[in-house]
Amino acid sequence: MVTPFDDPVWASLTGPHARFAERSGQVLRYQADVAPFLALPPEPDDGVWADVAALASPGETVTVHSSLPVPAGWEVVDRIAGVRLVDVALEAAEDSEAVLLGPDDVPEMLDLVARTRPGPFRKRTVELGTYLGIRRGGELIAMAGERLHPPGWTEISAVCTDPAYRGQGLATRLVRAVAAGIRGRGERPMMHAAAGNTAAIRLYLSIGFELAPRPDFVVVRVPETAEASEGGSHDDLARNRSLTLPRSQ
Repeated sequence: MVTPFDDPVWASLTGPHARFAERSGQVLRYQADVAPFLALPPEPDDGVWADVAALASPGETVTVHSSLPVPAGWEVVDRIAGVRLVDVALEAAEDSEAVLLGPDDVPEMLDLVARTRPGPFRKRTVELGTYLGIRRGGELIAMAGERLHPPGWTEISAVCTDPAYRGQGLATRLVRAVAAGIRGRGERPMMHAAAGNTAAIRLYLSIGFELAPRPDFVVVRVPETAEASEGGSHDDLARNRSLTLPRSQ
């Protein structure tokens, strides 16, 4: 059985998020305008990268939770060294200032994400779960919501605050408020963050999360040619460069 610590993307797409899944052979992915994540099966065979290429468009970048070697001809755009955090003592609480965000709010949400870089967020990401925001003077200045959804768990993601309003505890309030909804369904909150985002990790640890086995994500670009998509010799991921990480996930 695949647990959320083995591959939360696979567990989500074969479980509560199955309605967002697209499949090619062994491989699953979120619909491209929902999330960039793609999932390989627990025990893939040699044709798995051809399935990835069949599912994605030539030249498209996809994010895979896997340590499999990447075939020659495939560009490794990024390797994401991350941490996973799970709720052990979080004080979840609704927030009277938090408002529910929906499709009509997406342009503002995308603008806030572009300015704060909390991690991947696309025009239909809001459909993955509950998103809450805080407004001041009508302007969206902070938000957080639900993303990956392995059975029994929900990931809190897109936690971000406009730089002009940081230091007021808005992120913590929104994490607690989103967690209240997750707990209300009888599920347990979890989070991901870039390993280098030590300030966010310290915050999450201080409010009741603890570190769990770390994830391993790689962002690859699908080759433009069919020959490269079919595989060939493999490059060890350790020989590929590690690029700038998003601030948090």
